[in-house]
Amino acid sequence: MDGNIILIAVLVATMLGLALVAFAGPSPDKARKRRVALIRGRHSDSAEAMLEARMRKAISNRPTGTEAKMLVSLIPNPDNLAKRIKMTGKKWTLSQYMTACAVTFLLITALLTLRGFPFLFALMVGLAAGLGLPHWWIGRMIRKRINQFNAKFPDALELLTRGLRSGLPIAETLSVVSTEIPGPVGEEFKLITERIKIGRTMEQALQETADRLGTPEFQFFVITLAIQRETGGNLAETLSNLATVLRQRAQMKLKIRAMSSESKASAYIIGVLPFLVFGMICYINYEYMSPFFTPDPAGLFGLSTMQVVGIGGMGWMAIGAFIMAQMVNFEI
Repeated sequence: MDGNIILIAVLVATMLGLALVAFAGPSPDKARKRRVALIRGRHSDSAEAMLEARMRKAISNRPTGTEAKMLVSLIPNPDNLAKRIKMTGKKWTLSQYMTACAVTFLLITALLTLRGFPFLFALMVGLAAGLGLPHWWIGRMIRKRINQFNAKFPDALELLTRGLRSGLPIAETLSVVSTEIPGPVGEEFKLITERIKIGRTMEQALQETADRLGTPEFQFFVITLAIQRETGGNLAETLSNLATVLRQRAQMKLKIRAMSSESKASAYIIGVLPFLVFGMICYINYEYMSPFFTPDPAGLFGLSTMQVVGIGGMGWMAIGAFIMAQMVNFEI
């Protein structure tokens, strides 16, 4: 028991250290000294001071690469992970994401170890939770933001159409959309207008947003503008037709969701019922279910027969849930 307490103390200390390192901001004293030095160099008449200030600014703006080098050894594809984090619309970093994974891993491992499970089993479950739960949460936030974007995007296209018909240029109508449409649509169009202001072409700014969002709806919009710039034609009429198509596409998705809701409800009930019954039995008569929580040193990985059967059952349930999810997933 003393060994478990020491292990839990080490895990908790490591978890707090990782959280402190990841979320601690820069030193206020260092930041104040850096700003004072920049102001002095900028307002100094000496050519050497001005050159030194420019060099200091260039060095401070240059990415160090320390974080990327550290994460490359832990993440198979850090660029893909960074893209997924950007798709959430949050200003999170790779270090914060990896800290969340490490904290989840340590927390689950500590809880299972305190519960009496074998350390190897707790380590495996904690590793799976540390890698899976943050990935699932990022995916959930991406889907939520994309759904919000697709819901308001036809309104943005209609606003673009009205602006073009009133005689405004396309760049000005993009700026109007960024201020008038709330939510992710306004945020993305604001980023597009800011990129155009700093010298990017409209095609580059739109393509960067399309790559980050990864939605067919916005890709249709980018292709429409590209074709119109090459071939000409009535852009307002084209965008109006695109808005109609996207609204019909959204209606079709809602119709499919309504038709598949019964199958999804059945899958949810079948998936939750075993865990619900298990929890109720544990609450009513814990002694009856205590063999499930009692490890067996002579068993596989130190697990008892009931634990091995339970893990196998959860694996088969996961396979069944995956198959049922693919059966109700339609490509439009």
